[in-house]
Amino acid sequence: MGRSVTRGMYRFYNGAEYKMKTSYNSDYSNNNWQTSFMKPVAIYRFFSIEEPGYFATFLDNNHIPWQLIRIDAGDSLPDDISSFSGVVLMGGPMSVNDDLPWIAPMLALIQQAVVRDVPVLGHCLGGQLMSKALGGVIDANPRKEIGWGEVSVADDPIAREWLSHLTEFESFHWHGETFSIPDGATRILSSHHCQNQAFVMGIHLAMQCHVEMTAELVKTWCETNKSEIADSSCSSVQSAEEMMTKLTARVSGLNNVADLLYAKWIAGLKC
Repeated sequence: MGRSVTRGMYRFYNGAEYKMKTSYNSDYSNNNWQTSFMKPVAIYRFFSIEEPGYFATFLDNNHIPWQLIRIDAGDSLPDDISSFSGVVLMGGPMSVNDDLPWIAPMLALIQQAVVRDVPVLGHCLGGQLMSKALGGVIDANPRKEIGWGEVSVADDPIAREWLSHLTEFESFHWHGETFSIPDGATRILSSHHCQNQAFVMGIHLAMQCHVEMTAELVKTWCETNKSEIADSSCSSVQSAEEMMTKLTARVSGLNNVADLLYAKWIAGLKC
């Protein structure tokens, strides 16, 4: 999400007390791992209401095992990523530039994954973490971007590898900061209010927008953040009523876009 976006109270781990979940057969992961030889995808959650949403559904539909590592609830960061086929980073209201105990280890984990060619996928805060880990800079966006808005797809071969024939689509947004494009990466998405909506670097994808949304997530975010919405007066921030309009159709369309992006991303998973 980035600084200036508040989503209630949140907790961070105490380095001496957190423990990583070791069972993939739990409320926080799917059960396909028991019949699969693929290592699970590690999904890092930084804030309780920023769940993997449609991304988890996509993995389940494709019989890909996954584990949710809840940084907000005290789960630990592994020392290395050898036990995982991919690394996925969700969103959160904090800033990548904040002095939080898990940020430096997370940046190191991203760098390790890139060196080992383990695919990394970032959503909003997750995309900002990727940018910083790869040498980019995270700054305040010219204005908050909250709600539904059009995203333009770059007219180049790399963007088409990820999004086929699409030239634009409607995505969901909720952020106050933005990332720069690291050296060696390629911008594939932009919007009127945010120039850098996504970049790719080989098998790695970082997004500022939220393609993982479900109807339930939209409802939860709007309810949790009523005061933030009410306190924002710029045209780039929609009301809850606007965000809820035609919600089922909007989410369905966004899921179709996510299918393209996620399908390309899982092609690089390490068995």
